[in-house]
Amino acid sequence: MTTTYAALLRGINVGGSRKLPMADLRTLLAELGHTGVRTHLQSGQAVFTAGHGDEESLAAELAQAVEKRFGFPVDVIVRDHAYLKAVAEACPFPAAELEARQLHVTYFSAPVGPERFAGIDRAAHLPEEFRLGDRALYLYAPEGLGRSRLAEALSRPRVNKGVTATTRNWNTVLKLVELTRA
Repeated sequence: MTTTYAALLRGINVGGSRKLPMADLRTLLAELGHTGVRTHLQSGQAVFTAGHGDEESLAAELAQAVEKRFGFPVDVIVRDHAYLKAVAEACPFPAAELEARQLHVTYFSAPVGPERFAGIDRAAHLPEEFRLGDRALYLYAPEGLGRSRLAEALSRPRVNKGVTATTRNWNTVLKLVELTRA
């Protein structure tokens, strides 16, 4: 039995550091025994099929292989098609009515509860908003992520302590659902 997964690598190919060419990532995944390997964009999304492991072990395996091959650590989250589809379908914002740059999903390596975000004054950031999902956070940022004060508050180390978090725009969220469809 094989499963198709998406690997989300955090913080690669951004700002001139931690370069990881997507062709090299595809090669590395194939060397790990995965098939159907594809990448999406240059910002750290790969899709592959695996006949062994689970999300956590596959993420750890890939993170270890990247560090060994490229010489820097990278956080990796691996999720299967069913999860990615469920996250897209559970979006609490009217995704079809918004521009893709206005809607983002932050994927977490583990469940997070509302207490983690208790120190964020939601009213002070309006019209920006966020809502929690299953190991995910949905962010509505009308002016885009780059101009979002709420996104900045949500990404502070004290808020994300103990979990890996990586954010993707809505177009990428939908593309990952499509690419992992078996």
